[in-house]
Formats: sequence, structure tokens, C-alpha cells
Amino acid sequence: MSIYVNGLLWVFGAALVAALAAYLVRRIGATEGTRDNNEAAGTVFSLVGGLQAVLVAFVLISLFDGAGAAEEGSYAEADSLVAAVWAAESLPEPVRTDIVPLAREYAQTVISDEWPHMRDGTQAGGDGWAQLEELRRLVATSATTDAWSTDRKIEAANHLWQVYQERQDRLNTASSAGVSSVVWFAMLAGAVMAIALPLLFGGPRPVTHIVIVTILTATMTLLLYATSELQNPYSGGAQVDPTAFESALDRLR
Repeated sequence: MSIYVNGLLWVFGAALVAALAAYLVRRIGATEGTRDNNEAAGTVFSLVGGLQAVLVAFVLISLFDGAGAAEEGSYAEADSLVAAVWAAESLPEPVRTDIVPLAREYAQTVISDEWPHMRDGTQAGGDGWAQLEELRRLVATSATTDAWSTDRKIEAANHLWQVYQERQDRLNTASSAGVSSVVWFAMLAGAVMAIALPLLFGGPRPVTHIVIVTILTATMTLLLYATSELQNPYSGGAQVDPTAFESALDRLR
């Protein structure tokens, strides 16, 4: 099911439940004195709603930044891989011949093996690490005879170190993706309290009251749904794809 359809179902479902609750409160609940509650309930609502808005905004901004950093990191890793190969192609045999197939094998492993694991939140195999180690060993053991080839060897090694760093960050992000249970509890409890407080409000027009509660509930549900979809930058609403490594494969021919 599309995330948009699923999101609409959650939003409309929660809004319908809230509208029914507001209707029952106005229909069968005590209405005398409810208008006198507006000032006190409004003050508490301002406090609870403000804290809830700050918490959700902080979490959403962090998740958006994490998704952007994950995408930038994938391009940095793939670009460093290509740069390492281009620098190593100036080295003598067998590095010049073996470096491109091994780098392509590494990029293919990231695309076909590691990326599905990152989307599922499971641990990827160790083939990528072994291939990266073989790339490092191949460059490190190459013989250089002049200053030019020595500079190319150092540059290739530096780029491979950047690949290592970006790869470690990528795997760490995939394995630790998500909002902690404590933060989820705070957001859910805050949303419930923020929605429950307007039920204490009173006024001459029940329809207006029901509409206010419904819109508030829909907004809260939408923000919580967006939070859940952005927890893992490699799946859900963020969906960072291995486009960078696919482009690297095209350049490593």
C-alpha cells in the first residue's frame, strides 16, 4: 500500500474517532459550566500543545537532517571509491588491472546485498568489508618507482580511508535508525493530552467544537505518521536509494 494512502487512512481514521468522541461529549456529557472551563483549559492547552509542538518539531527536524546526511554520505562514499580507482590506475600492475573489477564488485555488493538489509533494519553480511580490505591491501602493497606513482598511491589510500569512514557511518545509521521508545511515549502521551483538553471546552455551537477537535487530531496524527515514516532514512518516506553507487558502476568501466 502506498505511504500516502496509508497515511490518509490513519489521519481520517483518527479524525473520525476524535469527532465521535467530541460529539458524544457534547451530546450526553454535562454541558453546564463548560464555557467557564475555557479559560483554565485554554491555559493548560497552550502549555501542553506548545511542549508537544516543540518535541515533535525537534524530532522531525532531526529525522529530516538524518535523511539528508544519509544521502550525502552515500554520494561521498561512492565518489571516494571512484576517485580511489582513478588514482590507483596510475600504479603499476597488478593494481592497474585488478582495481576496477574489485571496486565494481564492492559497489554491486552495496547495491544488491547491503541496501535491502539496511531497508529492513537488519545487519548486512561481511562481504563488503572483505572487498574493501582487499582494495586497501592491493593499493598498500603496490610497488612505486617514482614520486608521481607514490603520490597516486597516497591519494588512492586516502580516498579508500574516506570510503571506510562513510561506509561505517552508513551502516551505523541503518542499524541505529529510529526514535527511542521513551521519545515515542512522550509524543503519543502528549498528543493524547493535547487532543483531550479541547473536549473540555464549551460553546454555543457543537459543530464548531467538533470541527476544531477533528482538525487538531488530524494534524497530530499526520505529524506522528510522518515521524514513523522518516525513522529509517533507507526506507519509508525518506527512501534513500543506492543511486550514487549505480552511478559509480557506470563510471567504473
